[in-house]
Amino acid sequence: MGLNRVDSATAFAVYAIFVTLPIVLAATDASDVQALQVLYSSLNSPSQLTGWKSNGGDPCGESWKGVTCEGSGVVAVVVPGLGLSGTMGYMLSDLLSLRTLDLSDNNIHDSIPYQLPPNLTSLNLASNNFSGNLPYSISNMIALNYLNLSHNSISQSMGDIFAKLQGLSVLDLSFNNLSGDLPNSFSSLSNLSTLYMQNNQLTGSVNILVDLPLTNLNIADNHFSGWIPRELISIPNFIYGGNSFDNGTPATQGQSSHPDSGNKKNDLNTGTIVGIILGSVFAVLCLLLAIVFCLRKGKVGKHGSARASIGTPSAGTDKEMQSQRVKSMAVVTDLKPSPPEKLMGERVPGSSGSGKRAKSPITTATSYAIASLQTATNSFSQECLIGEGSLGRVYRGEFPNGKVLAIKKIDNAALSLQEEDNFPEAVLNMSRLRHQNITTLVGYCAEHGQRLLVYEYIGNGTLHDMLHFSEDSSKTLSWNGRVRVALGTARALEYLHEVCLPSVVHRNLKSANILLDEELNPHLSDCGLAALTPNTERQISTQMIGSFGYSAPEFAMSGIYTVKSDVYSFGVVMLELLTGRKPLDSSRVRSEQSLVRWATPQLHDIDALAKMVDPVLNGMYPAKSLSRFADIIALCVQPEPEFRPPMSEVVQALVRLMQRASVVKRRSSDESGFMHRMPDYEAVEMSF
Repeated sequence: MGLNRVDSATAFAVYAIFVTLPIVLAATDASDVQALQVLYSSLNSPSQLTGWKSNGGDPCGESWKGVTCEGSGVVAVVVPGLGLSGTMGYMLSDLLSLRTLDLSDNNIHDSIPYQLPPNLTSLNLASNNFSGNLPYSISNMIALNYLNLSHNSISQSMGDIFAKLQGLSVLDLSFNNLSGDLPNSFSSLSNLSTLYMQNNQLTGSVNILVDLPLTNLNIADNHFSGWIPRELISIPNFIYGGNSFDNGTPATQGQSSHPDSGNKKNDLNTGTIVGIILGSVFAVLCLLLAIVFCLRKGKVGKHGSARASIGTPSAGTDKEMQSQRVKSMAVVTDLKPSPPEKLMGERVPGSSGSGKRAKSPITTATSYAIASLQTATNSFSQECLIGEGSLGRVYRGEFPNGKVLAIKKIDNAALSLQEEDNFPEAVLNMSRLRHQNITTLVGYCAEHGQRLLVYEYIGNGTLHDMLHFSEDSSKTLSWNGRVRVALGTARALEYLHEVCLPSVVHRNLKSANILLDEELNPHLSDCGLAALTPNTERQISTQMIGSFGYSAPEFAMSGIYTVKSDVYSFGVVMLELLTGRKPLDSSRVRSEQSLVRWATPQLHDIDALAKMVDPVLNGMYPAKSLSRFADIIALCVQPEPEFRPPMSEVVQALVRLMQRASVVKRRSSDESGFMHRMPDYEAVEMSF
């Protein structure tokens, strides 16, 4: 009996060793493996990446191409010039040990993910096909020493993302479509020796670069203006041609250089002789002028003062006339918005000094004159009205240069004194939000007691209108499009919740605040407006709050609103996408009026789920995709906020859903059956 027990124990130990052997032998951290698998799949599983796998594998133990490890951590991924295509995926932020990432000289497209490896010291994504803007996560990569994003199609302004990058030594943003002024945070780049920004659309002054320890600077072929500071001229390798500087462009085409001392001796002698002759002539002329001046000095003394005050206009008068001309032109022309200005707070009773409290200047949004906005909207006429919300109305504005923007005119009655006082800070924070799925705040107006916000114009209407009011069958949103809208909106929320510091809570997420562009990509609007939400609206009775249809239970019960409340509202929007129904619809029977209450019990019932799908889809959807979509909804609309997933998990789930997506057409001859039961679908793989 004892021997048998020993044998059994020995056998179990041997079995345990063999079972756990693969785990022990695995050389790579599990999260690193998964992140590289997702990257490999997102790059379309290229054969050039020898050894890489989309499932399983051990990058460090199997020596995947371009992957370098230290211990169990992946510290470098260097795969330039391999003709890689696709995108960079969504799990790079899990590569916590990664210090070097080089994907340069490939054909990778889409925007640069804002979930980048946080501890990089070197990032090289040059010479690809990246679009969109600079990812905000760069602002937290404090170990970064080398950043090269040149030769792409990155656009919009840079944003103030450089404040924490004191260790950055080389920054190359050349040959992109970047616009706007240089951000103030450039002044924090205390170790920057090389800066390349040539061939962009950058504007404004370059004074912010004066105190940087630069030895290489190329700002050629932009739209910079003003004067070139003397400190920059002394930089050893400085190229600045193709701009609009007031002190012009030297004959060296904007490149500072030192004179060549290798001239021939006879050239030097000739130059010396010519110099002596010219010097002599100049001296004689000066002597003659001095004699003439002395002879006329007496006459000037007698009559000069009268002539100055009567016969010629003074400099002050000239400036006043010029100012009047500028003012008269400002009303009728708006080829460029008025320059940014500092907003000052209201007078503070009892305060010392000047009696005013200064607000932070808004430097990342453009200040518009109220006159130009009135002209653009035909004095805020009804025909230009495109929307209305709790804070005011939104108008379509068309400017003389052809630019079309959306102008939100905030109702003064909707703001308390506290919110009016917070307006400059709120605008500053909103203008810093930069994401391809968030409508960009491009400007503001704070004149004569008016408060207006100016946004990019998204011209294809709202998701709410497309789902509930579109009578044009050609504008029906396909299942493919609905999943894409859900993913884009989820990415916007993920950015607000998990990338922005501190987190930004939307507070008013609904389909009416999701704008669609011509390609039906979503753009989340009103981000950051919660800071201006009237106090009266925050104290609305719980009965009214519960009737809104998007509000999470904890908000209706206690007025508490968190990022988890946004997740709930997002789940309601997904329900709209799935069913085509409004969150609240009093025209339906009582049991179906609340979309969440009616739909939630059926989300895991495959038969009931098929009956819930928006009938305008006409059976064009994949059953598995529908089921997974419903699973995500069920997680988001859970009554307990702590059980709802973070938006990063929702994004990952939707990405996986899209990667496996297909469209299945129900056979028209079968009127009673549902797609998920049909053994012989007509399936067509769709690309997203």
